[in-house]
Amino acid sequence: MRIFWTFFWTFLLVNMVTYVVSSMIGAAYHFETGTTLAVIATVLILLIAQLIPNDPVHH
Repeated sequence: MRIFWTFFWTFLLVNMVTYVVSSMIGAAYHFETGTTLAVIATVLILLIAQLIPNDPVHH
């Protein structure tokens, strides 16, 4: 379920950013570009979450 919600919010936010940036620079908005970037961003977010240690730090 964590992976689904991560993809869901990443999908929405990346497509929103893609739409806003493309309208600001005067380019056409492409749904496929936003979706591709969302998949890549989701994989990177999940990979970084796995690499960060979850153990407490002992002093």
